[in-house]
Amino acid sequence: MSKTQIAFQGSLLASLTATLLAVSSPVQAQSARDFISVVGSSTVYPFTTTVAEQLGRQGSFKTPKVESTGTGGGIKLFCNGVGVQHADVVNASRRMNANEFQTCRTNGVTDIIEIKIGFDGLTISENKRGASFPLTRKQVYLALAKQIPDPANPTALIANPFKTWKDVDPGLPAIKIEVLGPPPTSGTRDSFHELYMEAGCRSYPWINALRAMDEKRFKRVCHTVREDGAYVEAGENDNLIVQKLEANPNAVGIFGFSFLEENLDKLKGLKIDGVEPTFETIASGKFPAARPLFIYVKKAHIGVIPGIKEFMAEYVSEKALGEEGYLSERGLVALPKADLAKVRADVKSLKPLQL
Repeated sequence: MSKTQIAFQGSLLASLTATLLAVSSPVQAQSARDFISVVGSSTVYPFTTTVAEQLGRQGSFKTPKVESTGTGGGIKLFCNGVGVQHADVVNASRRMNANEFQTCRTNGVTDIIEIKIGFDGLTISENKRGASFPLTRKQVYLALAKQIPDPANPTALIANPFKTWKDVDPGLPAIKIEVLGPPPTSGTRDSFHELYMEAGCRSYPWINALRAMDEKRFKRVCHTVREDGAYVEAGENDNLIVQKLEANPNAVGIFGFSFLEENLDKLKGLKIDGVEPTFETIASGKFPAARPLFIYVKKAHIGVIPGIKEFMAEYVSEKALGEEGYLSERGLVALPKADLAKVRADVKSLKPLQL
């Protein structure tokens, strides 16, 4: 074999090796996707969509694709792996938990950047023509739990017998209990369990004691929602709940404050434990069902998928997250200045999440 043939075969082998490496390392195959892929929370969806549109208008990068899959479903997609076939960013209406973080690590998603974007209030809202009755979180628990403490023996549980709100409490209207809410894959459902169901459940001392003694049983008692029609899973799309409330003035719906604010011409938020859901009560912490909102970014995709750094910078900019930023106009409650400064510093340094 001549030196020319040997050189040619060596060059061909090197070329084939490089091609195989590119196929086996999807993150390196930059040409496969030239836009940012975002999945996750329906609550955070309108905020991220607004930021995505701002980035797209700047002209240097394609507008990111934002999909509403629910927090739980979105984190699962995000944690499936590293590579252009996997999402770059996930919206979350609650913090990523330790099990999800470990799943990410198991699948090679080892460096995750957590960005707290602000606060939201989880409201129970109704049609403006509705009865407008205030609720306590204990009343919400008693209306929606699958099993509740037996009035005759408060340390025993019985199947929930209540049909109307008046059955729950004589001071409430004699209206059928019909609550439209998110499915189990939604971060809003997780927040509802924590902020409403657990809070009401723990008003019973023996159930509260279960939290330390038998957490699994505690969660079964406090988180299991009845399945007889009183609670109606309305999907991941909060706009669908809004439409159903427009059609039914006797129903109430569970969704974030931003959706209430967008629809104040049709809806009103119920007082919870005596506090009305407003921008001010959520920002001050007075509203009992306030919650932080997040996005998570896959560090391994930065520099591979174009525009991720710029997307993060836009998200935490003063014009977006400032007290008078464009996201506050969409209903996002701004972080305190010191907290926002820390978020910006962590984004700039690409600080990885530690759980």
